[in-house]
Amino acid sequence: MRSLVIFYLCYLLCLGLGVACVVCVCVWNSRWRGGFAWDRSGLQFNWHPVLMVTGLVVLYGNGAVLYRIPLTWGQNKLPWKLLHAALMLLALILSIVGLSAVFQVHNAGNTPNLYSLHSWIGIAAVALFALQWVVGMAGFLLPWTPTSLRKLLKPAHVWLGGGIMLLSVAACLSGINEKLFFVLRGDTPYSDLPPEAVLANTLGVLIVAFGLVVLKILSSTEWQRPDSRPEDMAYTPLLQEEN
Repeated sequence: MRSLVIFYLCYLLCLGLGVACVVCVCVWNSRWRGGFAWDRSGLQFNWHPVLMVTGLVVLYGNGAVLYRIPLTWGQNKLPWKLLHAALMLLALILSIVGLSAVFQVHNAGNTPNLYSLHSWIGIAAVALFALQWVVGMAGFLLPWTPTSLRKLLKPAHVWLGGGIMLLSVAACLSGINEKLFFVLRGDTPYSDLPPEAVLANTLGVLIVAFGLVVLKILSSTEWQRPDSRPEDMAYTPLLQEEN
């Protein structure tokens, strides 16, 4: 019982931090960066942080911990597999659109692409995420995948999922810092910590806290779904009904 209470406290914290991250990044870009558009201007660039934080961090993290919710235990796993796959696909789509936004803005302004550490980490996170989703689809959703292959893929799938979460957090933090150094100059330097910098730094802290809570949930063996414990050797593909 105590373990379940702690889990739900962590899960509620995860949900709350996720909402706070999305609100902060939206307020930052609407109030201080001028709002949003899709016209290859700086306003289009503002979609980049919003979509990356929402997709690559918040939706991804919530999709990753979905199987750990005790209320899902003992139920038909099929709907939860579908929801997990759908959340991850939505997160991936938002991330790709977020990358598209910044590439279009850079190309329109003859700005080089992929020159910073932030961009390298971000591209690596999205590329691994896409690979993870495709391999997960082939390995766990298709009914003709051999059981031996699914058992082989499972530990790598779980490990890479946590690694992508870490890369996503690192990409967001480096992006926030990079953006603040670019925009806070002249009369409002970053070193003076104006309100925009306070909000953006708060966003960074919230993203770190969210990532840590997600990793805590994923790393706790007592919160694993019972049928996914090491001693359970049965892995049923998504398209095969299970009770």
